[in-house]
Amino acid sequence: MRNLPDWIKIAEISVDNRTSFELSNGSSIKAASTSGDAGRSEALSLLVLDEAAHIEGLEELWTGLYPTLSTGGRCIALSTPNGVGNWFHKTCVDAESESNNFHITTLPWDVHPDRDKAWYLKETKNMSKRQIAQELECNFNTSGETVIDPECMEWLLKNIKEPKYRTGFDRNFWIWEEYDPSCNYLMVADVARGDGADYSTYHVIKLETLEVVGEYQGKATLDMFSNMLNQVGREYGNCMLVVENNNIGYSVLDKLLEYGYPNIYHSIKSTHEYIEQHQAEVRSSAVPGFSTTMKTRPLIVAKLEEFIRNKLITVYSSRTINEMKTFIWRNGKPQAMKGYHDDLIMALAIACWVRDTALQNSARDLNYQKAFLGAIYTAKTTMNTQIKGQQGYKRNDLFDKMSEAEKMYKQYKWIIK
Repeated sequence: MRNLPDWIKIAEISVDNRTSFELSNGSSIKAASTSGDAGRSEALSLLVLDEAAHIEGLEELWTGLYPTLSTGGRCIALSTPNGVGNWFHKTCVDAESESNNFHITTLPWDVHPDRDKAWYLKETKNMSKRQIAQELECNFNTSGETVIDPECMEWLLKNIKEPKYRTGFDRNFWIWEEYDPSCNYLMVADVARGDGADYSTYHVIKLETLEVVGEYQGKATLDMFSNMLNQVGREYGNCMLVVENNNIGYSVLDKLLEYGYPNIYHSIKSTHEYIEQHQAEVRSSAVPGFSTTMKTRPLIVAKLEEFIRNKLITVYSSRTINEMKTFIWRNGKPQAMKGYHDDLIMALAIACWVRDTALQNSARDLNYQKAFLGAIYTAKTTMNTQIKGQQGYKRNDLFDKMSEAEKMYKQYKWIIK
């Protein structure tokens, strides 16, 4: 003991209270809550952050704590995972790539000498996949309260592949498949607010297979973004173009109407019900674009979750799937983690909603119209017969009636179109 350095010698406790104690050699240990001023104005030799992944607002807290280590102090951050995107996750990722001064140590369940497969099966019998990932496997991707289920996230990650082309003025338009004239497409855009904090985005979706075959994420100006939507939409067969009309989105829609784009999504302002463009031109209650409101936001997010859960939609983009990793439930609302974005997710959610409601209802109404016109044509051509005595029998007028029915069919043929 005599040859031990002073800092390691056992010292007597001279001051002891609920949150700290001081040793006779001058060292002290303090415990503090994670408030905004915790640890400030201190000169720390060692900082221990317990359950760091679960500390709300640790990014801001770390800004104040880091200078306290400037005299040569060190930090140990301990935690089970809690999803991706938080301070602990980012710090671990940077440590793995040697982008910071932390050294990562992972301790999954099987490093304990007394824990075998039988123990694991017994412990996980009544645990969810998220709980297993968090408490036992040290897995960031499948832990945390993400909107998308962890199992679905694993499936999405397997689908990621590099785009065939990266094009556009900023090379941020990613294309996995060129236009196929035999297919139908849907294009959905989310316009940035204009303050530089978020991105303008759009997806191009092949309706037959529900594959996202094109995607853009960038900070184009309004004029440039409007022109891009017009050009890409026409390149994909004048596909239906859905633009979120919140805030600055109306400016983009005005530009598209000015360009004469022929297939813009319209809806009834009060009910958000889809209405075709030629009908919207004579309806004062119709507005161009899709409105994301407190009423529609949970509906479209639920529809996106449904499509992913049932593996109905295929997403190849790492950008979109990375957004899903940080798209969480906060105060009961689906939104991106602080400091992250959900522009691609919201555009994709609108696409799923439009595909499963507006386009499906439109196809159903079209079938009704075809059946109605078919009934009109059939009634006019079969009402008269050459059997004498049949009601309505007029030999000389038979073909006149058929001709009249054919004219009526042609007159209302625009409804089918």
